[in-house]
Amino acid sequence: MDVLQEMKDYYYTGETKEISFRINQLTKLKKIISFHEDDIINALKADLKRPQFESYVSEIGVILESISFAINNLKKWSKIKKVKTPISQFRSKSYIKQEPYGVVLIIAPFNFPFNLCIEPLIGAIAAGNCAVIKPSEETVNVSNIIQKIFDENFLKKYIRVVQGGKEVITTLIHSKFDYIFFTGSVTVGKIVMKGASENLIPVTLELGGKSPCIINHDANLKTAAERIAWGKFFNAGQICISPDYLLVHNSVKNEFIQELQKVIKRFYGEDIYASPDFARIINEKHTTRLINIIENDKEKIIFGGNYNLEDKYIEPTLINNASWDDKCMEGEIFGPILPIISFDAINEAIEIVNGRPKPLALYLFTENEDVANKVIERTSSGGVCINDVINHYSNHHLPFGGVGNSGMGNYHGEESFKTFSHAKGVLNKSTRINNTLIFPPYSLKKLHAIKKILK
Repeated sequence: MDVLQEMKDYYYTGETKEISFRINQLTKLKKIISFHEDDIINALKADLKRPQFESYVSEIGVILESISFAINNLKKWSKIKKVKTPISQFRSKSYIKQEPYGVVLIIAPFNFPFNLCIEPLIGAIAAGNCAVIKPSEETVNVSNIIQKIFDENFLKKYIRVVQGGKEVITTLIHSKFDYIFFTGSVTVGKIVMKGASENLIPVTLELGGKSPCIINHDANLKTAAERIAWGKFFNAGQICISPDYLLVHNSVKNEFIQELQKVIKRFYGEDIYASPDFARIINEKHTTRLINIIENDKEKIIFGGNYNLEDKYIEPTLINNASWDDKCMEGEIFGPILPIISFDAINEAIEIVNGRPKPLALYLFTENEDVANKVIERTSSGGVCINDVINHYSNHHLPFGGVGNSGMGNYHGEESFKTFSHAKGVLNKSTRINNTLIFPPYSLKKLHAIKKILK
């Protein structure tokens, strides 16, 4: 790619490595996003019919906060870190220097099309890289706003937006970038990783999976119902870390289901289709996929189940007594359908979680600290929330990322800076004293001396 070479040539001028340059670019980005706030919200409304409140909270407010956090901490993150030097390297100084990778590629999905372009970009800029952004082809309006923002305000040899579908992605992932950051499905993530491997390009993969939500017998059921309903039906369930299925203790299952049904009606009204606070599915393809789940599992539906293909509407739907043979449990739902499975003891819930691929998030509602610690210790997941859902994503002090099938690598806050930086180890040795023990010709005397030093 001639464009890629142009960007690499610019990177090697060293301008993007200057701390003042990085801070200026982040400051400019923050001002531009604030200026285009209404445009971004309107674009999200056009693409996803998402409520203004949800769009601001998830796509703009959290990003502005993230940029401010990076600006305020960048000098500290980028400081050279002095480390100890072993006695065998006497008269040497050792330190770690964070350096940018070069020109990085960021591929974003459709569910949070602005946030998931800009959040990793914050780390790329903070670390001193140039970046190519590939926004989702599914969210045309948002992608066009992203294109406009960067084309009009940033040098294309510094940050470039590239739009297109599968052919464009295929070309990009087989190009010689210095780093690839991908957010999306497990299936496409494998393709990205395979393409990157041909050029030995390091990758971060933010994927997904079926994130479980455990409601123990001692949970505050009213609070749990409110927080779960909010997290599950935010953006019509199109969140990679939304609760994908519930594991509810048998002794409280009926009571919890009643609370959950009441909360859904309170949030969205009796006529959810008419609610201005409930978003739509991204396209007909995904709507049809969700309709198929509803139709296949309709006998177990205890709430919702209505849909409108033309309007891409899927009603919040609860599926009781779900099993792993049901359509809703085959893969990540990525929509407002919530299966419910019961358990009798917390060890049983842990076994269910451990019997599936490692999820991107795990949620637990309990008032028992020992139970919480047990679940944290005995399960593996990208992240955990106790008595809440999805809000760990918005804490810039926490790393965010997957494990196993749900992805690899972390970002957010300092972790974003580290992700897009290479930690270069440097040893600087004085020439005033020369250790001749290590030079040939070797002798037993030299070997004995070296053994004493290295022990």
